[in-house]
Amino acid sequence: MLQYLLKRLLIFLPTLLVISLLAFGLSKMAPGDPVEQRNRDMGGGLQRELRDADRVYRETSEYLGLDKPVFYLSLSSAAYPDTLYRIFKRDERENLVKLIQQYGNWEAISNYYHAIRKADQGTEQLLGKTEAVRAVRPLIKQLYLAYKDERISSLLDKAASQTAGDSTLQATIGTSVAQLQETYSQLKAQASPGRLYIPDIKWYGFDNQYHNWITDFLTLDFGESFIDSRPVADKMGDALRWTLTMNLLAIFIAYLLSVPIGVFSAVWKDSTFDRVTTLLLFVLYSLPNFWIATMLVVFFTTPEYGMDWFPSLGLGDLPPEAPFWQRFVEAGTHLVLPVFCLAYGALAFISRQVRGGMLNVIRQDYIRTAWAKGLNAQPVIWKHAFSNALFPIITMFASIFPAVFAGSVVIEVIFNIPGMGKLTVDAIFQRDWPVVYTVLMLAAILTMTGILVADILYAMADPRVSYGKDKN
Repeated sequence: MLQYLLKRLLIFLPTLLVISLLAFGLSKMAPGDPVEQRNRDMGGGLQRELRDADRVYRETSEYLGLDKPVFYLSLSSAAYPDTLYRIFKRDERENLVKLIQQYGNWEAISNYYHAIRKADQGTEQLLGKTEAVRAVRPLIKQLYLAYKDERISSLLDKAASQTAGDSTLQATIGTSVAQLQETYSQLKAQASPGRLYIPDIKWYGFDNQYHNWITDFLTLDFGESFIDSRPVADKMGDALRWTLTMNLLAIFIAYLLSVPIGVFSAVWKDSTFDRVTTLLLFVLYSLPNFWIATMLVVFFTTPEYGMDWFPSLGLGDLPPEAPFWQRFVEAGTHLVLPVFCLAYGALAFISRQVRGGMLNVIRQDYIRTAWAKGLNAQPVIWKHAFSNALFPIITMFASIFPAVFAGSVVIEVIFNIPGMGKLTVDAIFQRDWPVVYTVLMLAAILTMTGILVADILYAMADPRVSYGKDKN
């Protein structure tokens, strides 16, 4: 058994590492700028306190830990610097990458970028002092995101002509614009595209975004929401309570009913009971739960059809100060229909799996021998046959962990249940990426945990597995 578990753990740990890398990589490729999104969703509070927009952006980046390298190392060409991560703004950093891919000379590109910043700061200081600066400043701003030679040259020519036409601008930022033109000319003259073909490995150390993220994750620090700055763990804790309640009830009901139905359908194969249950289970399994959920909401929660038997969507509006039993009854009545929608599909599927597993076992010679010896039906069915037909049930058990955690997205959205599924959907639409990728990571971990638990149960159900005789 120990050797078997060690082998499974050796598979578990590398898989966890790969999943963490995938989740982190997806979070880095998520659309939008997380710094700007956080500042916008927080109502621009930092902008009211700080007038310098660059300072606001830099402080928010440092707060989110985005001022550090992404990973421990990077494999790139010699044309790329090891300090590119210090360019905080994502769109500016991506534009610099495009310039590197064209010219390959980071020193000249860096000089050009700092010349843009100097000219930008010069126009910012003149805002409100002269009207002509309003025509020059947008041109300078566009240079941050321009990488094609035709576009850059056009913007520089327009900025120079606007500056030359105003004596105040000529005396203040004319030098900066001229220096900007000169540095861009040097950039093109000093192009070194050959450096793009020289491989280079850059080591950043342990103070990087991935290391800090996975370290915090393992200590259950999932960060803060972009929307309301609440800890992600707190938001997920509130939602997980309702998801666990619904899914555990549904799973309990499904297994409680499906196991005896599947067992007796196999024992009484081709009987009236088997035919009727098979027909009903196929009908249940073929009905999509989102359609059933919608029909239940329409017919059983509204008075139009005379069957207003259950309360409307949500969980009720009783305050937390209300007595426990009142809140229990209120929430319980709201959960009847969602639990039914979660349970009936699982009931149909598990019953068919149990029936198939039992049919394979009861045809074995040792079961026939037990019947021939005149043993009672109960020990033959439940002790000899059912215990050897557990593998399909154990396999399905592996999917319970992520299902209980992630919840049923469709059911929670239709019935407006504030569980993990609805939390995830809302976070996706709001681009609240800390919540989305925390749910992704935890669901993946629980999926692997379910598979590991299933492997352990396999070994417990069949001792031959624990002695390493499995071929998987």
